Amino acid sequence: MNHWLLPATRGLYAITNGPRPDLPAVMAQALAGGARVLQYRDESDDSTRRQHEATALRQLCRAHGVPLIIDADVALALAVSADGVHLDDVASLGSARAALGDRAIIGVSCRDSLQSAQEAVRAGASYVSFGAFFHSRTKPLAPRAPLDLLRQSAALGVPRVAIGGITPDNGRLLIEAGADYLAAISAVFDASDVRDAAQRISDLYSSPSGTP
Repeated sequence: MNHWLLPATRGLYAITNGPRPDLPAVMAQALAGGARVLQYRDESDDSTRRQHEATALRQLCRAHGVPLIIDADVALALAVSADGVHLDDVASLGSARAALGDRAIIGVSCRDSLQSAQEAVRAGASYVSFGAFFHSRTKPLAPRAPLDLLRQSAALGVPRVAIGGITPDNGRLLIEAGADYLAAISAVFDASDVRDAAQRISDLYSSPSGTP
């Protein structure tokens, strides 16, 4: 079965940092800074606001030709016609695929485990994520993934997203090891200039050492 993958272009995978009144504006700045994928992540229980925000981001992403991924909420992804969903583990991949269809982008967090990534790919994941590679302000207790995991996972056949404490200063190490996307939350959305922060990470892929 052929499932949608992330776009062929590599780059910044921007993840929202929870409720904030300027959410659409800062997401637009991240897209203007070159973000190739946008994930809506909001762990609150305000379903009305979350659906309103996800709908607004879906329209924004469509205008920019960038996929919108919903974190861990298949029902919300379905309700707003998002491009896909990101799951915390492989166990729920089958039900997510059944709900969203064969063309949905479905990613799975594999943390520091190549075996989990192999299982996710066999189950039909569109991409996998590894991390945290560095200390993460968002998830400070996340297990550390070794840099070599990106090299070991080169044969998986799906895009690999690196996450966890990534900045413009350390991101090139991950690209050189094989990361197709660099996922960032704090490094982009805690910045005073979101567009510039997004651009600095995006530019790592256009520099000579970021070229495949």
